[in-house]
Amino acid sequence: MHKTRVNPAELAAFKQSRKVWYVGLYIRLSKEDEHLLKHDDSGSINNQVKILRRHFSEIKDGDIYHIVKIFIDDGVSGTTDEKRENFQEMLAYIVAGKINCVAVKDLARSFRNYSDQGYYLDDFFPRYNIRFISLYHQTLDSYKAPYNMRNISVPIQGLINENHCAETSDKVRAVFDLKRSNGEHIGSFAPFGYLKNPNDKNALIIDEAAAAVVRNIYSSFLGGMSKNAIVRSLNEQGILCPALYKREVLKQKYTNPNLDATKKPLWSATSVTTILKNRMYCGDMVQGRYRKKSYKIHVQERMPENEWYIVENTHESIIERSLFEKAQVLLTKNTRTGPQQKELYLFSGYLRCADCGKAMARSQVKGNIYYFCRTYKDQSKTACSKHSFKHCQLEKAVLYAIQQQIYLAVDYWKTIAIINKAPLYKSPSVKLQNALEQREKQLANIARYKQLVWQDWKDGLISQMEYLQMSEGYSSQMQELEQIIDTLRAERKTLKHEVDATEPFFKAYKKFQNIEKLTRDVLVELVEQIKIYENGNISIKFKFIDEIQRVYQYVVINTQSEVV
Repeated sequence: MHKTRVNPAELAAFKQSRKVWYVGLYIRLSKEDEHLLKHDDSGSINNQVKILRRHFSEIKDGDIYHIVKIFIDDGVSGTTDEKRENFQEMLAYIVAGKINCVAVKDLARSFRNYSDQGYYLDDFFPRYNIRFISLYHQTLDSYKAPYNMRNISVPIQGLINENHCAETSDKVRAVFDLKRSNGEHIGSFAPFGYLKNPNDKNALIIDEAAAAVVRNIYSSFLGGMSKNAIVRSLNEQGILCPALYKREVLKQKYTNPNLDATKKPLWSATSVTTILKNRMYCGDMVQGRYRKKSYKIHVQERMPENEWYIVENTHESIIERSLFEKAQVLLTKNTRTGPQQKELYLFSGYLRCADCGKAMARSQVKGNIYYFCRTYKDQSKTACSKHSFKHCQLEKAVLYAIQQQIYLAVDYWKTIAIINKAPLYKSPSVKLQNALEQREKQLANIARYKQLVWQDWKDGLISQMEYLQMSEGYSSQMQELEQIIDTLRAERKTLKHEVDATEPFFKAYKKFQNIEKLTRDVLVELVEQIKIYENGNISIKFKFIDEIQRVYQYVVINTQSEVV
């Protein structure tokens, strides 16, 4: 039997020439790639791993290959390296000298950003003596075929990969915008108080447990509690804040970049304010408030409100629209509570100096509460005057004014109920209709006369001067009649029972028709602002002014003896 003799010196030299490669396999799959797997699953996580492992198992070049670690970024775009946690870990392995070879299935797995590709292939990897291997698109091996790294096809492939990402991003954004326009919810998480409908992921259903917390927040705020008092109450009761509720109760992988991940999140004034401002709670779908700058810059920027996607009444409301609107009014007011107090002061946010427009300051003087112009009190005694008003006197004055306004509204309500029960033929509507028809008939006749004089002039029966004079006279009459007709039509529109005794603002006034004491509920419901004058007078701007004016006109028209 023939035996081959091994030269020890040659064997030692051969062993010394063998290189040892410590390999890191990099795998990536973005969300946008997932739909492509239905047609070709070669890019799946498992298949990327299999393809790369098989490649290294089939290499017979005498070198030694150790696969140190497989770095996987699943569901992450390749347009940026900062968001890829495992890519960053791979870089740390390189810097620490734990690997000296990086392998990917194709260039697009490692880079979807042309400039990043250039930086890592031309600078970072060579700087740390890293062998880079790409099996497909483009096939590269910086150790065995370094000249290929300079091939023009490499940057071109980078541009193609980046362009693919840009086009995909545009298509996805267009689809999302269409869904937003249709009122379909496309967020990853439903707002606190709602759940995604298990039968339709773009629809919302109420999560009763969280919705009860939302209702409580609105009720407390409208009832006079400050936002800070609501926060303390929620935290003292151990009620989970939205972030913690999603993680611990709904078992969702929810993270908020604005929260410290090492600390247990609590309710805050910000989270309460966010809920109070969220129009989703009255049944409207509001989306598109934030948007990424671009497919490469994954920074969220807030969009102007006129660019939001708002579709009304897309889902069941948690808060009545009228309550939501009251909360928005209250949120615009500068409110204060006393030290260690939960409830707002009675007039907090309502009082303004009639001259400078600043809010009135509340002060206690010898046991009595007074209000002073804040400009006078805190800034300059020459810029404005004192405008002082004693609290107890102001409370009585405002209560009296509100009682009078309520009396007026309720009286209108009774009158309208009588008018609307009256037979239509007895009302002024018939007279108004007759007057309207008469004026319209006059207008038609004058228009016809105007046409006839034109014909007379064309036939030579009258001179041009006569025609111009007569035509001008008819035009003037027509203009006057048109104005009268417009007025009559407007009155007829009002007479068509457009004011109904069941209108919501009547309900608001009737609710307080027997009040004997001024409360914050009454102010929230009926008053927008109270101005304090230097001479001790006050003026109150009530809510529903337009409605009251419309009712007044309706009552006047329907109760006068002659309409026209």
